[in-house]
Amino acid sequence: MCWDISLHTDIELVKNSYPKIRDERKKKEYNYDYFENVQAITFPEYPIIMKDKEGEGIALLEMEWGVLPTYIQDPKLQDDRRRSMVNARSERILDDKKSFWYRLKNQRCLIPVSGTYEHRKISGWKKKVPYYIAEKGRDIFYLPGLYQWHETVDEDGVVEKVGSFGMITRDANAVMANIHNDGPNKHRMPLFLPEDLEKLWLSDDLSEDDMRAIFHFEIDTKDLLFHPVYTLRGYPNRPDDKHRYEPFDWEGLPPLGNDKPIANTLF
Repeated sequence: MCWDISLHTDIELVKNSYPKIRDERKKKEYNYDYFENVQAITFPEYPIIMKDKEGEGIALLEMEWGVLPTYIQDPKLQDDRRRSMVNARSERILDDKKSFWYRLKNQRCLIPVSGTYEHRKISGWKKKVPYYIAEKGRDIFYLPGLYQWHETVDEDGVVEKVGSFGMITRDANAVMANIHNDGPNKHRMPLFLPEDLEKLWLSDDLSEDDMRAIFHFEIDTKDLLFHPVYTLRGYPNRPDDKHRYEPFDWEGLPPLGNDKPIANTLF
């Protein structure tokens, strides 16, 4: 769930939202065709806005998607667990003070996106239909997350500091519940926020009560843009050569909220 996102808008727009941000990226130019469909479970490097724990402001830099569970030593088990840590359930961050996420609660970040994707199951169809979801009227917006630092040692003994992060999710609103309607984590969605709460998320003096209020925010359906798109996985190009995030007309696709069986032998 919430594993696919798109960043097809110029990342430099971040500096309009955060004029005092420090740009610490190693890579300044991006292939936005690649960023049209980023899959978090592959742990890609991705630009985020990080709140510095030492009070030095905020920075734009790359971190790996998927918080690395450093408490697990076996590499295979570590990767398996990490796939479940590309997302953090908002309701588990504060309520369990022994949890890994609670320890990261003050290591907050924002994830710049143009939009996200989710898959909808249609009764009688072989595969799920992907949808593109974005905030209306915003070329780029920011999803809240938590990050951590860990150290790696290469074969030459060089120690490198590496960051990893997870995106925060919540219970789905009405439209997202109809889209994300299947799977073990169905009826979830990213924690979409308005601009004022995005900025509050990076505030130095954010209290647990403030954080809980942010977690309880539910975006109104009218503030979301959403439409079906072409298959994201297994097909390298769309048959119409359009961008992955552009609307695609699936023949026979029932409207949201109506999932009665409809014959479709192709999808």
